[in-house]
Amino acid sequence: MEKHNASKSKKPALVERRYLVTFILITSLFALWGFANDITNPMVAAFQTVMNLSATKASMVQFAFYGGYATMAIPAALFIRRYSYKKAIMLGLTLYAIGAFMFIPAAAFEEFSYFCLSLYILTFGLAFLETTANPFILSLGSKETATRRLNLAQSFNPMGSLCGMAVASFIVLPDLLSDVRNAAGEIIFPTLSATEQAAIRVHDLAVIRDPYVGLGLIVVVMCVIIALTKMPVTVNGETKGNSKETLRRLWGNVEYREGVISQMFYVAAQIMVWTFIIQYADNLGINKAVAQRYNILAMVMFLCCRFIGTYLMKYIRPGRLLGTFGIGAIICTCGTIFIEGVAGLWCLVAISAFMSIMFPSIYGIALDRVDERDTSLGAAFLVMAIVGGALMPPLQGSIIDLGRVAWLPAVNASFVLPLICFVIVAIYGFRSARLRARS
Repeated sequence: MEKHNASKSKKPALVERRYLVTFILITSLFALWGFANDITNPMVAAFQTVMNLSATKASMVQFAFYGGYATMAIPAALFIRRYSYKKAIMLGLTLYAIGAFMFIPAAAFEEFSYFCLSLYILTFGLAFLETTANPFILSLGSKETATRRLNLAQSFNPMGSLCGMAVASFIVLPDLLSDVRNAAGEIIFPTLSATEQAAIRVHDLAVIRDPYVGLGLIVVVMCVIIALTKMPVTVNGETKGNSKETLRRLWGNVEYREGVISQMFYVAAQIMVWTFIIQYADNLGINKAVAQRYNILAMVMFLCCRFIGTYLMKYIRPGRLLGTFGIGAIICTCGTIFIEGVAGLWCLVAISAFMSIMFPSIYGIALDRVDERDTSLGAAFLVMAIVGGALMPPLQGSIIDLGRVAWLPAVNASFVLPLICFVIVAIYGFRSARLRARS
């Protein structure tokens, strides 16, 4: 009897041994799309200079990048329902590689729109990977440990992000001739002759192109490894059901419905914080390469706090922890807006510590009570919510282009948009905790 009671009280494993190899391989994909995300963020500032663009137009890089998620998330879910996780992953990696290799003709033609198209195709692949990998990780074990398991897997996403940031900071940005400054800290590129600018543009676009081509080769290798590895055909019990019924059930789930909205605002905030940290530093006279190091520091804080947050979830409910971290992000964002100078920049860096658990926590909470038949389509809408990262950055860029807003530099004032987003995330976290307490 005692042995029986002990076995009943034993907590389920975070990752069951039979799924360990699959878990490791799928978790590695989180690093792959993290690299793509965070080598792309500083490219907004790079394109702005080398292509002589406004902040608004340069931020179309993010519109193309995150617009790909919005376009392909639902088709990815329907593909999963018809075929399998493994086939969806392989298709995602193929699209990822194609988009990366398209940087070769984009650099040759020196067309900003071609770079945007390359990123758009690349994120078709990322949409497939995220729509597949997140619910796949959730399903590899007990539902009781699902949100913690996803937070653990998502912890490897910032590791890939750090690699992307490091490549941008130490290889790409320092080698950009268009960012060379005079003794006063002013960029000299606009003052050069058309011939000199053309030569520099050829050089700099090749510098931007090369990391993506290298990334494409790594993705091809990963695709071969996945193809040769045996994986569960399905582990979530999902069946090919009626899509209308699935949509009705998802819409009727309050936590899920509000989770999709919250995810959209969270991703918008994340992309704005990480994209415009360079412009914020630039307003203080800091060049792009040095400014990107602040972004790396922000990502280190993000990574460390992701592990801390995953540990805290053993003792604090995910919704309550999400709401608390949301309040922390609100306070830091207020500092970013109203404190001018380096202190405001440090507040901007500190926001990342509080963003650390937001994406996987919203994702896990939203899907926790979704019917198993609806998992892939439910995941697709949460991935589609990444479109927030496409819509908000151009709006923030248009505010930055104003120069000043009231008594504040426009770049400071522009962070009112992430502030609104974090308020919505905090409300969702506390509402979720209250709903769980009632039930």
